[in-house]
Amino acid sequence: MSQKEVERLKVIQLIVEGRVLQRDGALRLGLCVRQVKRLVRAYREQGVQGLVSQQRGKPSNRCIEDTERMRILSLVRDHYADFGPTLAAEYLHSQHGFSHCVETLRKWMIEAKLWRAKTGRKKRAHPPRLRRPRLGELIQIDGSPHDWFEGRAARCSLIVFVDDATSRVLYARFEPSESTHAYLNALHTYISRHGVPAAIYSDRHSIFTKHDPEDFVPTQFERALQGFEIESIQALTPQAKGRVERVFQTLQDRLVKAMRLAGISDWIQGNAFLEGYLLKHNTRFATTAHNEEDAHRPWEGSQEDLAWHCAQHHQRKLDKNLVLSFRGQRYILQTEGGSPRYALQGSKVIVAEHLDGSVTLRHGRETLSYRVFDAPQKIKEAADDKSLEARAQAAADKAAMSKAHRPPPHHPWKKWNPTPRAQIAKQAQWIRDKSYLVPSS
Repeated sequence: MSQKEVERLKVIQLIVEGRVLQRDGALRLGLCVRQVKRLVRAYREQGVQGLVSQQRGKPSNRCIEDTERMRILSLVRDHYADFGPTLAAEYLHSQHGFSHCVETLRKWMIEAKLWRAKTGRKKRAHPPRLRRPRLGELIQIDGSPHDWFEGRAARCSLIVFVDDATSRVLYARFEPSESTHAYLNALHTYISRHGVPAAIYSDRHSIFTKHDPEDFVPTQFERALQGFEIESIQALTPQAKGRVERVFQTLQDRLVKAMRLAGISDWIQGNAFLEGYLLKHNTRFATTAHNEEDAHRPWEGSQEDLAWHCAQHHQRKLDKNLVLSFRGQRYILQTEGGSPRYALQGSKVIVAEHLDGSVTLRHGRETLSYRVFDAPQKIKEAADDKSLEARAQAAADKAAMSKAHRPPPHHPWKKWNPTPRAQIAKQAQWIRDKSYLVPSS
């Protein structure tokens, strides 16, 4: 008998002896009077055995058949061996008609040693921060360099914009590496789709801020945010922007496996796949904001102004011939009506390098026409810690490819086989004999 049944036996014996009323016994056992009457009748007819559960040692009436359990475990081994129980249950439900709960699958996977149970929940080392009340008040941005395609393509970075109020992924795109160009392109696309957010929350990388206290010139990304009147906030620790960090933790598990099942093998296909995947991701993980109002400000400027703010700006000085140099090329100002504008000599001009590679020159608010004198030149920029990995990997792949196509020392091409003198003399005589066929000049 179980401890519960032992306690029940003591009360039933008191009732049978007449020392306790059935009504009082029912209160002490937490049962109704009718159930106590059934227990008293079973005790009088069968004795102590009448109070023992008749289902003990028998399988439950709701027990799942072993054939069904083996079928599900076989599917997990064949298709979802490295999936967690929650993610595996979602795919089994949508693809194979699995209708049981996640905890049932978790128990089966633990028994089959396909999943290791966690010992306990990790303690929170940082105090939680309340979410912002409205969508668009605070956008957390970051990039994650990772082997997103599991060796089917080169490593790349995923740039993500996450809303703090709802945890919605509002922008995501695969890029070769984290760079100023990638984040400016992300900002341009984000504002075109959603509007201008109130603030952006990032880390303290040199793309987002400068660490020299005496250098007051903003970075390209900071200058773009100032043009849109967006507050730029930098986090001191990765845990401070935990929303986007947890999104990467989820995507590195779920997105990688989803692209594997979909046969995605490069980051261009991955960007097309993200459009539909983010809808499912936000439906599954996004929450509702406390305030239904949207804090995004609609962009009321023109597309030219939007492109201007999201371009990389460089300052150059015009010489006396109204010529400036930029990336190894000389740009010559073209004046209307044929009269040169000597008033611009020595003036400072903003050279805007747009996302599509085009260049715009501006003096104040005036756009200047120009022509390029030199051929384009490819100038490599200095690498930072975010782009170093991609460039080093590209150099390693290039070296490996060139080494693979280099002939070995014993290759016939590398063997010196001089032509015998007799054969050379014979060829010379043949040329002299055929010389009459060559017309005279």
